[in-house]
Amino acid sequence: MRCPFCEYNGTRVLDSRPFNNYKSIRRRRECEKCERRFTTFEMVEESPLIIVKKDGTREEFSREKVLRGLVRACEKRPVPLETLEDVVSDIEKELRNCGQAEVPSDDVGEKVMERLYHVDEVAYVRFASVYRQFKDISVFMKELEELLSQARNSQSPLSKE
Repeated sequence: MRCPFCEYNGTRVLDSRPFNNYKSIRRRRECEKCERRFTTFEMVEESPLIIVKKDGTREEFSREKVLRGLVRACEKRPVPLETLEDVVSDIEKELRNCGQAEVPSDDVGEKVMERLYHVDEVAYVRFASVYRQFKDISVFMKELEELLSQARNSQSPLSKE
């Protein structure tokens, strides 16, 4: 490791600690030449996860974008931010574990809706109304009726049985 102060190529590690929920390591280092101390962070380099949108364009998966959508759907609802962050982490983990470098945006939306249904049904309906782009009130009412019917049967509206 090169010293950021004197550019010497020799340092020693004084202390190492897990950081960011054990996703990285924080190291306190000291230069062997000028003896100044500095901190470095070490983390696993993940390959990018590409989302293929409906129009065919591609963009890198954004945790922040998914979290923003969830926060918007849960406005004025009793859902803690920590719960929404856990939902985003679960979705990202599932997408990365599927072994594909590119994932259709529909898959992301369906995973968000599946989890949101179990977190807050009002937020689920809000998200679904934007995600599925209901054209008129009759389509929206049909979705609500399906939700109520599924709730009576205690199944998720997204389960494909």
